[in-house]
Amino acid sequence: MNRQTLLTHAKVVFPDGVAENSAILIEDGIIVAIEPVKSGATTIIDLSGHILMPGMLDLHCDALEKEVEPRPNVHFPLNFACSQADKRNAMAGVTTVFHALSFAHHEFGVRNNQFAAEIAHAIHDWQQHALVENRVHARCEVTDTSAPEILAGLIDKNQIHLLSFMDHTPGQGQFKDVAAYRNYLAGSYKKTEEELDDLLQRKLANVQGTEELIRQLAKKARAHGIPLASHDDDSPERVGVMAELGVSISEFPVNMETARTAKSLGIATLFGAPNVLRGASQSGSMRALDAVLQGVADCLCGDYSAAALLPAVFKLAELSGYELQDMVALVTRNPARAAGLLDRGEIVVGRRADLIAVKQFGGLPQVERVWVRGQAVFSAHTNRLPCYAQQPALQEGVSLC
Repeated sequence: MNRQTLLTHAKVVFPDGVAENSAILIEDGIIVAIEPVKSGATTIIDLSGHILMPGMLDLHCDALEKEVEPRPNVHFPLNFACSQADKRNAMAGVTTVFHALSFAHHEFGVRNNQFAAEIAHAIHDWQQHALVENRVHARCEVTDTSAPEILAGLIDKNQIHLLSFMDHTPGQGQFKDVAAYRNYLAGSYKKTEEELDDLLQRKLANVQGTEELIRQLAKKARAHGIPLASHDDDSPERVGVMAELGVSISEFPVNMETARTAKSLGIATLFGAPNVLRGASQSGSMRALDAVLQGVADCLCGDYSAAALLPAVFKLAELSGYELQDMVALVTRNPARAAGLLDRGEIVVGRRADLIAVKQFGGLPQVERVWVRGQAVFSAHTNRLPCYAQQPALQEGVSLC
């Protein structure tokens, strides 16, 4: 039996504009009609006062690492961490998330090869219980000679969905300042000066030793249809090298010239939503707002906070003067296309019914309903009055809440 759901009276964000008081018909997880003349819908949901938009796709969010390791050397069970990250993404309106896992053998905490591989397996195993679609974004540190073999094994098991190449060698990219890199590692992992010296020396020694390994890994990923990304590109020359590897996404280009070069080569650019909310990059790179204003931003990602995506979209629409549907595309259609997921990211007949209903309170957008493949996975009522405002005055020590 076909299962139909009719979403009515919504302000709908379509690819080419926003329509007031519109209706969407869903059948068996697919959008089958816009403004249907009639339907046999078994479920009718009135979305008056809501904005209905596609579910968001987050190509790079490493918040799962914090779910696994909330404090240095304090680890939660992986199924628990995956379940918590899954729920947080549903609440944030992210219906497809690429969990960014760092494969960097000599780094600390969860950012080493064996632990990262275990988390990748856990993401795969948890998906059968998940609310949203959880995917693996494997981040390969190019100075690590042991990562490519482990990543190749995960590719063979179909447990990698996006592969990026990063170079955290101090003196370039995100960490042009060596002292800043030391401070980052010391603050994040509470390591001694001697341990930091050892790590930096190994990174510098391995810079030239992994080029062929990386080329072979990139070739294997392409053969399996896995999109490739580069991380913290800091020059047009660097973008050119990445393009030769087959990279189609440039994550966090650090300056305008590099971002423009990526665009000219047909490489999608990606910036962090927290950068939008904070008004600045945490590492001193370019502002995401400037990238949007200059037309060199294709996608936004959660980076370290999935919750930042939705408010960043609305803030950009306010600050940039661009139409809402164009800013929504930064977190829906554009990342879907960059990842090769052409079945989602737009409210169009034939697309997957990954949808979110949003309300604004005090200028802040809040997710109230989420559907994945047409199935309701999250619902909240953010406009409820607090308990003390609903109840009549009671004698001291008595509560109805």
